[in-house]
This record gives sequence, C-alpha cells and structure tokens, in this order.
Amino acid sequence: MNFVLKTLRSNSKVLFRDNAVLFSTNSCLRQGHKPLLRKEAPSYKKVHSYGWIMLVIPAASFGLGVWQIQRKSWKEELIEELQEKSASAPIELPTNLDELQQLEYRPVIVRGTFLHDKEIYMGPRSIKEDKHNSSLFSEGGNQGYLVVTPFKLADRDETILVNRGWVPAKNIKPASRARGQVEGDVNVIGIVRLNENRPNFAMKNKEGSNLYFYRDLNSMCASTGASPIFLDQTIDYNAPGGPIGGQTRVTLRNEHLSYVITWFSLGAVTSYMWYRMYLKPR
Repeated sequence: MNFVLKTLRSNSKVLFRDNAVLFSTNSCLRQGHKPLLRKEAPSYKKVHSYGWIMLVIPAASFGLGVWQIQRKSWKEELIEELQEKSASAPIELPTNLDELQQLEYRPVIVRGTFLHDKEIYMGPRSIKEDKHNSSLFSEGGNQGYLVVTPFKLADRDETILVNRGWVPAKNIKPASRARGQVEGDVNVIGIVRLNENRPNFAMKNKEGSNLYFYRDLNSMCASTGASPIFLDQTIDYNAPGGPIGGQTRVTLRNEHLSYVITWFSLGAVTSYMWYRMYLKPR
C-alpha cells in the first residue's frame, strides 16, 4: 500500500488506499469476514496507426515462413525427380541442340571415338562415394580430377565433350593410365549436362589452360573444337584402368530450411515485442 489514512475515531472505519483500490475493514471485521479487495481494471496503451503498421512485420514474417516451407517441399520433389530422371533408360542423342535444354540429367547413348590427345580436366574434385569405387580411397585418397575428353561421333560429323570420370591426382597424366585410354569406336552412355555458371568463391577459369574449375562450355568448346554438348559418362562403359564414371551429382541449392527458421524466428521476436509494447497490462 502506498499510504494509510490515520484513524479518525476509535469506532470509525479505517480506510486503506492503494492507488484506486479501496476497502473497509471495520464492517467486515464485525461480521467476521476478511476484507474484500476491489481492483481497478488493468490499463493498456492505446494502439495508434503506427502500432498497427508495426504489426505488419510479424505478419509478413509468418507468411514468408509458410511460403518457404512450400518452397522446401517443391525443391525436394524436384531433386528427387532429377535423380529418377538420371536413372532412366538412355535415349538417342537428338540432332537439334535446342532439345538438349530440356534434357539435362537425362541419359543418352552415343557411339564414336575418344580424342585422347585433346583431353582437359576439371577439378580438384572428390570422388562420388558408392560401392563401385570405395576401394579407391585406400589407394590414393578421394581427391583428384575429372577427365573430359572430346568424343568424335560415328554417325555425324560432330564432336562432343564426355566427362569420362574421376582419377586420383597422381594419375592425372594420361601416361599413368595408358591402359584405360580406349581406342576405336566405343559406345558411351552419358548424362546430359548444361553450362555451369561460375560458383560463388570459385576461381575463374584461365584462358588457354587445360584445367577448369567449373563447367564452362564456351571456353571448353573453344579450346577443343567441340560442339556445346557435354555428357557425364555413367559406369556402364568404364574402361579397366581408366577414369571412374558415374560422377553425376544433382546439385540444386536447397537452403529453404534455414530460411524457414529465419522467418519464423523473426516473426516470433517481433510479435513478442509488439505484445510488450501494446498488449501487456501496465
């Protein structure tokens, strides 16, 4: 209590006041009851137009969090669809290059001859782990390079690029894997891959070099004379002693879970701040 009024008389009522709280004890004590407390209703800060505008922030954050949940589900379904597509039955390579734009991650079958003297490399790369190459880790580690070799097609006057697969860094020179340099016409099943933009923080490809950090088809084709067609060879036609095929990876950014956490956290924090400012009783 903030203060107590002094006793006016011995048989008079004693009034206790705590801000707007009043009660009488004398009459209650005569009747044998405890004093009854009558509290004033809690007061709230009036919400002005600025306060309602501030409420847009938690509402928008919640909406963006829900949207990112939907985006996460869509991205996971897309990754699964591309993985299934890469495992589908191979088709013939179309003659119209424009059709390739719709065939990324789709297997195609081609026949032709490797031009080993023009091979180029992508890396460094780690080998894709699976049951077919697990023994390589004990032989030379999992760091190496992808061997990309021009491939002269047998049924048309055209040369494409085939990523034959991964080799350890110690075997990047062709002489160290001469047994795997197949000659003559061979069949190849490969996964169609399109041009790759420079990844964040990746080094820029150097002109005139035979080593590439990412799949830059314009530069690769200019240095090898090949058409802008790039295939990742599967494990179906791996040559003994040659590169290890089957290095295709479905690489789509899927950071939507972190976005979900971010937006919902922002919504929760700003909602609590709005509650403290406008709804919490004084």
